[in-house]
Amino acid sequence: MEAIRTLIVDDELYTRDELRHLLRAYPSIQVVGEAESGEAAVLKAIQLQPDVVFLDVEMPRMNGMEAAKALMELKKMPLVVFATAYPEFAVEAFRYDAVDYLLKPYDEELLKETIVRIEKKLAASLNEDSGKSPGKLAVEAEGEIFYLEPKDILYIYRDDKITRLVAKSGEYETKTPLKDLESRLQTFGFFRIHKSYLVNLDYVIRMTPWFNGAFQLQVEGREEMLSVSRNYVKNLRMRLEI
Repeated sequence: MEAIRTLIVDDELYTRDELRHLLRAYPSIQVVGEAESGEAAVLKAIQLQPDVVFLDVEMPRMNGMEAAKALMELKKMPLVVFATAYPEFAVEAFRYDAVDYLLKPYDEELLKETIVRIEKKLAASLNEDSGKSPGKLAVEAEGEIFYLEPKDILYIYRDDKITRLVAKSGEYETKTPLKDLESRLQTFGFFRIHKSYLVNLDYVIRMTPWFNGAFQLQVEGREEMLSVSRNYVKNLRMRLEI
């Protein structure tokens, strides 16, 4: 297995230094960066693409739980290990599919168990990905079935009981619900911008403020503007921007 790219997030420098020192004992772990806040954690994760984030819970402004929620929206979602002095957050932590929940001060034996758990999870994920077929999306147009590469789809929207796909090669339709397509296409860089729209982030070229905190978005090769609900704007910008 390649080195496990690791990001340490804690608002206290001493605690970051301590964890970095403890992680040096594990050859599989490569600490690629540190962050001192939840906001910085999300930006660093976008920039550094870590495999795992050791995430403090109690931080000013954006706390660890809020940061974990934002990390789950990333194209490459890292594993999360919460690290905190407060045991009462444990139940909430596992709602974010946390690998583990470590209490400070760190117990070296428990940290060792956590590293083993991380290694197993990443190895299993690697095996799963290597066994997948390329996969194409079956869609219809003029009574025929076409098979589209996800990377060639610009955006998808729900129109009454039909889901319509706008691709480089034309427009198609399927009866598959938008929610199911969102789940299947998440790893291909698709993002929900509205209750009725999914967009391929690779083709976004412009966002324009609209009203009440909402935006309009344009994709490459198309003139129409797509509505971005204000509830999705913050996470969308996190996904799009470096």
